[in-house]
Parts: sequence; C-alpha cells; structure tokens
Amino acid sequence: MKQSHNIALILAGGTGERMQAVVPKQFMEIDGEMVLLHTMRAFQQHPLVHEIYLVCLPEWEVIVRRETTLGEIDKLKGVIPAGESCFASARNGIEYLAEKVTDPDAVILVHDAVRPLITQDIISRNIAVCLTHGNAITALPSHEAYLMTNDGRSADGFMPREGLMRAQTPHTFPLASLRQMIKLADEQGIKKSQSIFTLAGELGIAPLHIAQGDLRNFKITEQSDILIYRALKSLEE
Repeated sequence: MKQSHNIALILAGGTGERMQAVVPKQFMEIDGEMVLLHTMRAFQQHPLVHEIYLVCLPEWEVIVRRETTLGEIDKLKGVIPAGESCFASARNGIEYLAEKVTDPDAVILVHDAVRPLITQDIISRNIAVCLTHGNAITALPSHEAYLMTNDGRSADGFMPREGLMRAQTPHTFPLASLRQMIKLADEQGIKKSQSIFTLAGELGIAPLHIAQGDLRNFKITEQSDILIYRALKSLEE
C-alpha cells in the first residue's frame, strides 16, 4: 500500500490580544524556549510527519527561522504569511500547499501553534483516522454541561454534556478536500469561520470523524495557562 504523505500546517498568526502581552503567545519564551518551537518539535519528532509548514506573522519570520534552525527543526519547508484572522491564515496555508504539494491525497494536519503539548499519540491517531475515514477532528468528551449566553453575564439556557465533545487540533483532511472546502466557502460567501472543523460544519460536510484528544493538548490563551503549561512541560523533562 502506498505510504501517505503527511504534512503539519501550523497556524501561528495570532496577535495574542486576550493574553494582553507585548509578545504574541506563540512567540513567548517560557523557561528558555519559545512556545512555537515546542509545538513544532512534536511534529519534528514524529516519524510519520514528513514536512512542516508554518503560517506566521511576517514580522516574526526572521526570528522564527533562526529559532527553528537552532532548534534543529529540519522538517520546516516553508513559512507562509498570516492573514487577518485564523480563517484567513488557514486559507493562506491551504492555498500555498495547493501550489507547492503535488500529491492531492497528502494528509494535512492543521494545528494551533499555541497547543504546544500535543502528544505523539494524537498525531498518530489523526493520521490513522484520516486515512481510514477521510478526515479526523481531535476531540475529547465533555465532562461538564454548558450554559448558553448572549452577553457573558447571564444565561438563558444550557446544553447537557451528553453528546457534546470539546474540539482540539489538529483538524486533519486530505489536501484535495481542504482545497474543495476553500472553493465552496468562496462560492457560498463564507469569509470567516472559527476553524477548519467549523468551516466543514458550515459547508455540511459530515460525518466528521473523531481522533481522541488529550487534556494536555490545551490552548494557551490566558495568563493562567502559562502556569499550567510550565507544570505539564516539566513532567515531560
């Protein structure tokens, strides 16, 4: 059987407004290492990932290339300018790969740069589920019910935890599928979407197949998340 061509597309275009820090969170140096470098190393170390592409704020490209060279991330094959939103950045990355990668069946793992504790098992499961079922969305069962609110101050309903899952990244699709999703988004006038998996939902692509996530694969968003990251990172060392 033909071996799949597996590519990590890492989105590092965020400005980190919620963190209220001078440096975007993916570029923050925590305990001597840039968060982004830790994220990229997970894909660098995985034997089934062949290439890494990074969607990055243009003003950080020189620094990122220096850090990845020092960090021996030799799977990095391209740095792509970020867009004005997460959706625009993902779109830029997909369009770049569509021109660069000749294999339409290449498996693309789209991952948030600020989820640096992604495990090797998550990467393996994403590749396996995508090859078996045509796509893979990293997710965990919800252990909590959810309040429904319009203003963040009061709630007027709830969603029970049964039947709910919390999505993480990677979101994994063949390159041809991602290209088709972008084409359909253009045709339907979709300019914004929270993620690749929400775009798939808006386009009516179903079913989306679950690749089991991990609590450690959380997204660094608030200042308090740095403490969690430090604690979990120290357990890896």
